[in-house]
Amino acid sequence: MSVVNFKIDDLNPHVIAENVSKRMRKKRLSLNMAQQSLSEKSGVSLGSIKRFEHKHEISLKHLLQIALVLGSLDEFRLLFPENQYQSVDDIIQNSKVKERQRGRNV
Repeated sequence: MSVVNFKIDDLNPHVIAENVSKRMRKKRLSLNMAQQSLSEKSGVSLGSIKRFEHKHEISLKHLLQIALVLGSLDEFRLLFPENQYQSVDDIIQNSKVKERQRGRNV
C-alpha cells in the first residue's frame, strides 16, 4: 500500500473485514464454487459463509478453514511476523532475551 493510496478507512476493522469478505467471495466465484460447495469442502456451515459475505462476521477458525479450501492460507503466515535479523549479533542478542509470557497493565 502506497502512502498516496492510504485512507483512514484502511485502519477501520469493519472496513478491513468487509474488504476481506469481498475478496473471499470474489475468489470463491472465480473458482466457480457455490456457497454450499464451499461449506461442504471447508466444514464451515452455510450460514456462517452467508453471514461472512453479507455481514462480514466470521470466527478466525472458520476463516482459516475457508482460506485453506480457496488456496489462500499462506497469506495468514504474514500476520504478526517474527523479528527479522540483520546480523549474527542480532540473533545472539535476541537469544539472551527472555520471551515475555505476560503483558503489564498500564
